[in-house]
Amino acid sequence: MTAETNRSGSMAGAEALPTTCRAEILDGELYTFPRPDAVHSEIESALVEELRPPFYRGLGGPGGWWILVEPGVRIDRVHELSPDVAGWRRERLSRLPRGHITVVPDWVCEIHSPATRAYDLSIKRSFYARIGVKHCWYIDLDTRMLTVSRLEDGRWAEVAVFGADETGLLEPFDAIEIDLPEWWSGVPPEDEYEH
Repeated sequence: MTAETNRSGSMAGAEALPTTCRAEILDGELYTFPRPDAVHSEIESALVEELRPPFYRGLGGPGGWWILVEPGVRIDRVHELSPDVAGWRRERLSRLPRGHITVVPDWVCEIHSPATRAYDLSIKRSFYARIGVKHCWYIDLDTRMLTVSRLEDGRWAEVAVFGADETGLLEPFDAIEIDLPEWWSGVPPEDEYEH
Protein backbone atom coordinates (compact mmCIF):
# COMPACT_ATOMS: atom_id res chain seq x y z
CA MET A 1 0.00 0.00 0.00
CA THR A 2 1.27 3.48 -0.82
CA ALA A 3 0.48 6.94 0.45
CA GLU A 4 -2.87 8.20 -0.80
CA THR A 5 -3.65 11.83 -1.53
CA ASN A 6 -6.86 13.80 -1.09
CA ARG A 7 -6.66 17.36 -2.41
CA SER A 8 -9.22 18.67 0.06
CA GLY A 9 -7.14 18.06 3.16
CA SER A 10 -8.42 19.55 6.38
CA MET A 11 -7.77 19.02 10.07
CA ALA A 12 -11.33 17.68 10.46
CA GLY A 13 -10.74 15.23 7.61
CA ALA A 14 -7.54 13.97 9.21
CA GLU A 15 -9.18 13.59 12.61
CA ALA A 16 -12.10 11.63 11.10
CA LEU A 17 -9.85 8.86 9.77
CA PRO A 18 -9.84 5.46 11.50
CA THR A 19 -7.06 4.78 14.01
CA THR A 20 -5.56 2.25 11.59
CA CYS A 21 -4.43 5.16 9.37
CA ARG A 22 -1.79 7.83 9.75
CA ALA A 23 -2.44 11.18 8.13
CA GLU A 24 -0.55 14.36 7.34
CA ILE A 25 -1.70 17.61 5.74
CA LEU A 26 0.84 19.52 3.66
CA ASP A 27 -0.08 22.44 1.44
CA GLY A 28 -3.79 21.66 1.70
CA GLU A 29 -3.46 18.01 0.70
CA LEU A 30 -4.32 15.12 2.99
CA TYR A 31 -1.92 12.17 2.75
CA THR A 32 -2.83 8.86 4.38
CA PHE A 33 -0.85 5.69 4.92
CA PRO A 34 -1.16 2.50 6.96
CA ARG A 35 0.28 2.26 10.47
CA PRO A 36 3.93 1.13 10.61
CA ASP A 37 4.72 -2.57 10.71
CA ALA A 38 6.73 -4.31 13.45
CA VAL A 39 10.12 -3.90 11.72
CA HIS A 40 9.55 -0.17 11.27
CA SER A 41 8.55 0.13 14.94
CA GLU A 42 11.60 -1.84 16.08
CA ILE A 43 14.01 0.47 14.22
CA GLU A 44 12.14 3.52 15.53
CA SER A 45 12.48 2.17 19.08
CA ALA A 46 16.19 1.32 18.63
CA LEU A 47 16.88 4.84 17.39
CA VAL A 48 15.10 6.44 20.34
CA GLU A 49 16.84 4.12 22.83
CA GLU A 50 20.18 5.21 21.34
CA LEU A 51 19.51 8.95 21.36
CA ARG A 52 17.48 9.64 24.50
CA PRO A 53 20.04 8.76 27.20
CA PRO A 54 22.83 11.06 25.95
CA PHE A 55 20.78 13.78 24.27
CA TYR A 56 17.54 13.91 26.23
CA ARG A 57 18.71 12.88 29.69
CA GLY A 58 22.38 13.91 29.40
CA LEU A 59 23.73 10.46 30.37
CA GLY A 60 27.09 10.14 28.63
CA GLY A 61 26.27 13.05 26.34
CA PRO A 62 25.39 16.74 26.29
CA GLY A 63 21.61 16.54 26.85
CA GLY A 64 19.58 19.55 25.72
CA TRP A 65 17.15 17.84 23.34
CA TRP A 66 13.56 16.63 23.22
CA ILE A 67 13.44 13.36 21.25
CA LEU A 68 9.89 12.26 20.39
CA VAL A 69 8.33 9.38 18.45
CA GLU A 70 5.68 10.36 15.89
CA PRO A 71 4.91 13.75 17.45
CA GLY A 72 2.00 15.82 16.18
CA VAL A 73 3.43 19.00 14.65
CA ARG A 74 1.26 21.86 13.35
CA ILE A 75 2.95 24.56 11.31
CA ASP A 76 1.14 27.82 10.50
CA ARG A 77 -2.18 26.23 11.57
CA VAL A 78 -2.60 24.63 8.14
CA HIS A 79 0.08 21.94 7.96
CA GLU A 80 -0.03 18.89 10.18
CA LEU A 81 2.73 16.32 10.12
CA SER A 82 4.14 13.53 12.20
CA PRO A 83 7.78 12.60 11.54
CA ASP A 84 8.70 9.05 12.56
CA VAL A 85 11.10 10.55 15.11
CA ALA A 86 11.85 14.24 15.68
CA GLY A 87 14.05 16.35 17.92
CA TRP A 88 14.05 19.90 19.20
CA ARG A 89 16.87 21.72 20.93
CA ARG A 90 15.58 22.85 24.30
CA GLU A 91 16.76 26.42 23.75
CA ARG A 92 14.14 26.58 20.94
CA LEU A 93 11.41 24.55 22.70
CA SER A 94 11.86 25.00 26.43
CA ARG A 95 8.86 22.85 27.43
CA LEU A 96 6.59 20.42 25.70
CA PRO A 97 3.10 21.78 25.08
CA ARG A 98 -0.18 19.98 25.62
CA GLY A 99 -1.45 18.98 22.20
CA HIS A 100 0.45 19.68 19.01
CA ILE A 101 3.90 21.22 18.82
CA THR A 102 3.98 24.38 16.71
CA VAL A 103 7.77 24.82 16.55
CA VAL A 104 9.63 23.43 13.52
CA PRO A 105 11.82 20.47 14.54
CA ASP A 106 15.61 20.87 14.46
CA TRP A 107 15.99 17.26 13.32
CA VAL A 108 13.71 14.62 11.84
CA CYS A 109 14.14 10.97 10.95
CA GLU A 110 11.93 9.14 8.48
CA ILE A 111 12.00 5.36 8.17
CA HIS A 112 11.23 4.31 4.61
CA SER A 113 8.82 1.56 3.79
CA PRO A 114 7.26 0.75 0.42
CA ALA A 115 4.18 2.72 1.53
CA THR A 116 6.09 5.92 2.39
CA ARG A 117 9.39 5.99 0.43
CA ALA A 118 8.25 8.14 -2.53
CA TYR A 119 6.27 10.50 -0.29
CA ASP A 120 9.17 10.87 2.17
CA LEU A 121 11.74 11.59 -0.54
CA SER A 122 9.73 13.93 -2.73
CA ILE A 123 6.88 15.73 -0.99
CA LYS A 124 7.96 15.59 2.65
CA ARG A 125 11.68 16.20 2.03
CA SER A 126 11.03 19.43 0.11
CA PHE A 127 8.48 20.52 2.74
CA TYR A 128 11.06 19.99 5.52
CA ALA A 129 13.53 22.18 3.61
CA ARG A 130 10.91 24.87 3.07
CA ILE A 131 10.00 25.13 6.76
CA GLY A 132 13.66 25.09 7.87
CA VAL A 133 14.30 21.70 9.48
CA LYS A 134 18.11 21.72 9.89
CA HIS A 135 18.91 17.98 9.79
CA CYS A 136 17.13 15.03 8.25
CA TRP A 137 17.90 11.33 8.48
CA TYR A 138 16.41 8.65 6.26
CA ILE A 139 16.56 4.99 7.22
CA ASP A 140 15.88 2.56 4.39
CA LEU A 141 14.55 -0.73 5.74
CA ASP A 142 15.27 -2.66 2.52
CA THR A 143 18.93 -1.65 2.14
CA ARG A 144 19.60 -1.12 5.87
CA MET A 145 21.19 2.22 5.08
CA LEU A 146 20.99 5.54 6.91
CA THR A 147 21.41 8.81 5.02
CA VAL A 148 22.26 11.97 6.95
CA SER A 149 21.39 15.34 5.37
CA ARG A 150 21.94 18.93 6.47
CA LEU A 151 20.00 21.96 5.21
CA GLU A 152 22.35 24.46 3.54
CA ASP A 153 20.99 27.60 1.86
CA GLY A 154 17.52 26.06 1.62
CA ARG A 155 18.74 22.82 -0.02
CA TRP A 156 19.60 19.41 1.35
CA ALA A 157 23.27 18.47 1.36
CA GLU A 158 24.02 14.80 1.88
CA VAL A 159 26.53 14.61 4.73
CA ALA A 160 27.03 10.85 5.04
CA VAL A 161 25.59 7.43 4.26
CA PHE A 162 26.02 4.58 6.74
CA GLY A 163 25.48 0.86 6.25
CA ALA A 164 23.93 -1.46 8.81
CA ASP A 165 27.33 -2.73 10.00
CA GLU A 166 28.88 0.71 10.63
CA THR A 167 29.25 3.03 13.59
CA GLY A 168 29.69 6.74 13.22
CA LEU A 169 29.25 10.33 14.28
CA LEU A 170 25.89 11.41 12.87
CA GLU A 171 24.94 15.11 12.72
CA PRO A 172 23.45 16.72 14.75
CA PHE A 173 24.11 14.01 17.35
CA ASP A 174 27.84 13.79 16.65
CA ALA A 175 28.88 14.22 20.29
CA ILE A 176 28.87 10.42 20.61
CA GLU A 177 29.47 7.52 18.26
CA ILE A 178 26.27 5.74 17.24
CA ASP A 179 26.22 1.96 16.89
CA LEU A 180 24.04 1.12 13.87
CA PRO A 181 24.59 -2.69 14.02
CA GLU A 182 22.77 -2.71 17.37
CA TRP A 183 19.67 -1.20 15.70
CA TRP A 184 19.34 -4.19 13.39
CA SER A 185 20.04 -6.95 15.93
CA GLY A 186 16.36 -7.84 16.41
CA VAL A 187 15.29 -7.35 12.79
CA PRO A 188 15.05 -10.35 10.45
CA PRO A 189 16.62 -10.17 6.98
CA GLU A 190 14.36 -8.61 4.33
CA ASP A 191 13.45 -11.94 2.73
CA GLU A 192 12.01 -13.18 6.05
CA TYR A 193 9.33 -10.55 6.53
CA GLU A 194 6.45 -9.09 4.57
CA HIS A 195 6.28 -5.38 3.72
